[in-house]
This record gives sequence, C-alpha cells and structure tokens, in this order.
Amino acid sequence: MPVSPALAEDLAAAVTVLYEDAELALLDKLRAALEQGIDSPLWAEIKLRSIGDLRAAVEEIATALQTDANGAVAVALAQAYGRGRQAAVAELGALDIGRELQARRVLPGAPAVDRLAASYAEDTRPLYVRITRAVLDTYRSVVSRSSASVLLGGLTRRQASQRALDQFAQRGVTGFVDSAGRSWELASYAEMAVRSVTARAAIEGHIDALAEIRVGLVIVSDAPLECPLCRQWEGEVLTLGRQSGPHTIRAEHTIQSTRLLARTRTVAVHVAGSLTEARAAGLFHPNCRHSLAAYLPGVTSRPPHHATPGTTYEDTQRQREIERHIRAWKRRTAVAMDEQTRARANAKVRAWQAEQRKHVAAHPHLRRKPAREQIGAAR
Repeated sequence: MPVSPALAEDLAAAVTVLYEDAELALLDKLRAALEQGIDSPLWAEIKLRSIGDLRAAVEEIATALQTDANGAVAVALAQAYGRGRQAAVAELGALDIGRELQARRVLPGAPAVDRLAASYAEDTRPLYVRITRAVLDTYRSVVSRSSASVLLGGLTRRQASQRALDQFAQRGVTGFVDSAGRSWELASYAEMAVRSVTARAAIEGHIDALAEIRVGLVIVSDAPLECPLCRQWEGEVLTLGRQSGPHTIRAEHTIQSTRLLARTRTVAVHVAGSLTEARAAGLFHPNCRHSLAAYLPGVTSRPPHHATPGTTYEDTQRQREIERHIRAWKRRTAVAMDEQTRARANAKVRAWQAEQRKHVAAHPHLRRKPAREQIGAAR
C-alpha cells in the first residue's frame, strides 16, 4: 500500500493532546494567580511578590510536558517507521520482491528512529523556554496595566485584567516564531512538529525497505486539493538516488525481465527528480495529502487526476482559519474571570462552530476535523 503522512496521523494526534492539556493548565494557572485577592488594595504588591510561586508552577508543567512528549514521540516514531515498512510489504506482496521483503522481518531501524527523535527534541526545545517566559511576562504585564488602569479611573482591576488575559489567550500561550518568521500557538506548533516527524518516520521506513530490495523509484499520488508546493510533483516518478532534476532512464521491466527470458526487456522512465529534492521543495509538508508508492517499471501506471469541482485549496485554508478562531475563543473561555465573560466567549465558540458547519456543507470535498478545534481532551 502507498505510504503518506496520514499513515501516522493517529500517532501524532495522541502526542498533540499532551500539549493541548498543558496549554489549558497554563491558562488556568495564570488566571487563578491573577484572580486571587484581586479586590485587595495591596493586590499589585502581593502579585509581584508571589511571582516565584507562579514560576515554579509553570516550570513544573513545562518540564513534565517535555518529558512526556519526548517519550511519547519516541514510541510514536518507532510505530510510524514500522508502519512504513509494512506498507512496502503490502504494496509488493504479490511479487517475489514482496515475499523477499516479508522474509526479512526487520524491526524498526534504531538509527533512523533515534535520528528523528533527536531532531524533534531539538526543534521543540525552544518551546519550553518560551512557555515560562511568555506566562511570566504576561503576568507582570497584567499586574502593571491593571494597576495603571485603576489609578487612571478607566477600568476596574478585574476588567483590566480580563482584557489583558483575553489578548494573551487570543494569540496562544507562547507566540512561538519559527525560522520562517511565522507565529504559532503552542498546541499548533507542537502538532505541526509531531505530524511532520512521524510522517517522516513512516516515509523513511517505507523507502528504507524499498532500498533494501533495490527498488530505486517511487511515484507520487495525485491528491485532491493539492497546495502549490506539491502540485509540481503530482503523478511524477522520483528516484531514491542522488541524481536531481528531470531526466530519463532505461530500467528493466519488473515482470518481463526474468531469468526465464533469453534477454532483458527495458522501458524508458521519465524521472522528475529525487525524493530528497522534492521533499526539500515542500512535498510531504505537515497536512500534506499526497502518498508515495513504489514505481515498478513496466507495471506501475500514473495515477488518475482527482478533480475537485467547487472546492479549492484556498477553501481548505479558510477551514484552517475557522479552526484557529474556535481555539482562540476556547482559550478565552478558559481565562474568563466571571460567568458573564465565560458565557460571551462560549457564544463566540458556538458562532464560529456554526460558521465551520456552514463552510464544510458548502464544500463537499472538505471534512470537518473536530480534533483540530480542541484545546484539551477534556473540553
């Protein structure tokens, strides 16, 4: 069977829940720390003196999250790599090379899994530093701004604190910025990182298995609603070797080139480039819909084109935007200091959920993904 990032989606989802729950816990700690004693005339002084307690609580959550996430990712990577290998066995099972691959019974390769786990740990390490800094900076800012608002007579301390908390919840816990300058919420960045690394594990397990039996070509599927990054690779043959750029090779016919024949039959194969080149250009990015299959010269045919009338890639991005609005208002519900504010935030959640239902109903090729609208498993 072909291998794709979707092969490991459930593994990534299980790890993402850890970050979602941590984000809710952090918001709750911040809200509770600010709300305690808010009507006291010494509130600002008490809050600044107790910042050490908040720091300890936040660092405890961040440390537990890092330990749990790294451990869960290591397990998920081994499973994803194994699934990729099994996909190759299933894909080639009808041929002698498939039986040969099955006979090897190779366990997930420790070097590949360890390399990917180390890459994930390195990519997400800045998150845990940012968590503590972001929460404490927001805490100090809320105390300062609320005190000033009271002195100026514009807002009550509770109103000023709620406004600042709402702004913080709107953008997420960390406001993490990646190397491309894009800003991410904590759970969203973690989801992207986990989905990316588990997808890589599944694909590497697949191509490692193919390389072991000297299958050197793969073909990319034609997926519906493809993004501009992937469009150029749809239906194209790629080499697992190093030669990049478009080129044509002559390869042995997979079935007709056997020892029973007096001569070897070859076929011309147009290769669009290398898999490494395609991935560097954006193929198999997080949320990519494409899959990869072994290309057997003389046997494999190019995939049919999937038309999606009435739905565009831009429509999928609108769906992602609506999901962000739903998550943002759920965070604002979590930091609400009173029932009126909580009810107002919940009403916004319901309004954006209604917009999501309307958007999906208008585009039959879209599927609603409730998990992407969640902040924590308990909500």
